[in-house]
Amino acid sequence: MSRIVALITKEFLALLRDPRSRFVIILPPIIQLIVFGYAATYDVTDVPFAVYNECPGDQSRELLARFEGSPYFRHVATLTHEEQMAPLVDRRDVLLVLHVGPQFDRQLNTGGVARLQAIVDGRNSNTALIVLGYVQDIVTNFNLQRAGRGGVPAVPVRLEIRSWFNPNLVSRWFFVPGIVGLLTLVVTMLVTALSVAREREQGTFDQLLVTPYRPWEILVGKAVPGMVIGTLEASFITAMAVWWFRVPFNGSLVTLYVGLELFILSAIGVGLMISSLSVTQQQALLGAFLFLVPAIILSGFATPIANMVPLVQKATVVNPMRYFIVIVRGVFLEGTPAHLLYDQFWPMALIAAFCLTAAAFLFRRRLY
Repeated sequence: MSRIVALITKEFLALLRDPRSRFVIILPPIIQLIVFGYAATYDVTDVPFAVYNECPGDQSRELLARFEGSPYFRHVATLTHEEQMAPLVDRRDVLLVLHVGPQFDRQLNTGGVARLQAIVDGRNSNTALIVLGYVQDIVTNFNLQRAGRGGVPAVPVRLEIRSWFNPNLVSRWFFVPGIVGLLTLVVTMLVTALSVAREREQGTFDQLLVTPYRPWEILVGKAVPGMVIGTLEASFITAMAVWWFRVPFNGSLVTLYVGLELFILSAIGVGLMISSLSVTQQQALLGAFLFLVPAIILSGFATPIANMVPLVQKATVVNPMRYFIVIVRGVFLEGTPAHLLYDQFWPMALIAAFCLTAAAFLFRRRLY
């Protein structure tokens, strides 16, 4: 045990003395947390729009006033000719153009159907769908209030929507818990991937060959610092998510940390495998990023795994971040108990056991 403690102490000192390692541990997670916390969002809250109104009536002006008074829209242009619409959308000056025909009021007053044309920039399909949803809400409320004023019976069925776990559909509540897994994976992978490669570059790895350390002792000595640093990073990001970004935490800290430690162990295993195969730190960094990019994309962090093609869905079963994303979002937003997350725990434990065993085998091959 004293030999392992000495090796762990040496690893911590090597991390703290190496400028590149200190940079990886401290600065990038803070910057990435701020960037992801404020920039990664599906919310659309400032939609520039233009109006081409050919009807001077009161009802067309009332409808358009609802758009101008909405917190989601910003009126930037009033058009006088139809030919002015396309250039505004092409230049991205506006996301939406509202076109009211000359017979709008007359059609409403005679009991007919009046049409409002909404031209949306569809180059970003997600944003376009959200903007169209805002337009439909405003038009629906206009119709309901107009029917009430005119003594017309309200629609027989009215849809009342309630969103569980995220009542206001704040996308930050969706993204920020996922950042706990993303940044923990990045930091843990980089720290462990650089550990053996750094010693090879510095020439100290050869000294391990003449020490009484066995492969599993070297594995433990290099895994513990990464585990401690990953846990501290995740704890800091979790605290920021709750106290700074105001994301509700409805679950158990014990459940979260059980999943977190299994996730960190699996990340350490992958990192040590990469490190044991790398001769230089540059190779270790390249290997780490070759794993990180697909792992993040295929984790469900930004896009649901269920929407991916079946072959890609099967490939995600070896990705530990896939399981931790479910755990961290479930604990934060749903308050999911531990017994409902067993099917997320055991795959990470299996990945960790396989990767750490493979890393120990690679150490043994290097040592003997």
